[in-house]
Amino acid sequence: MSKKCEVTGKKPVTGYKVSHSQRHTKRRWFPNLRKVTVIDENGNKKQVKMSVKALRTMSKPVRIRKKKQD
Repeated sequence: MSKKCEVTGKKPVTGYKVSHSQRHTKRRWFPNLRKVTVIDENGNKKQVKMSVKALRTMSKPVRIRKKKQD
């Protein structure tokens, strides 16, 4: 099972856990993924893995900015 966001492409990153005594041990940070059902433009339902940050961005209301008139 892939731990990758299908929308943004986020995937696990690697690094070191550093203790107080400065010992370094390998570890991984995983993206916060959720299975979400998405409806495409044809009306078909599809289940995708999406990061929660991408989900929050998609659910934001779209604001249209008015242009300044000089």
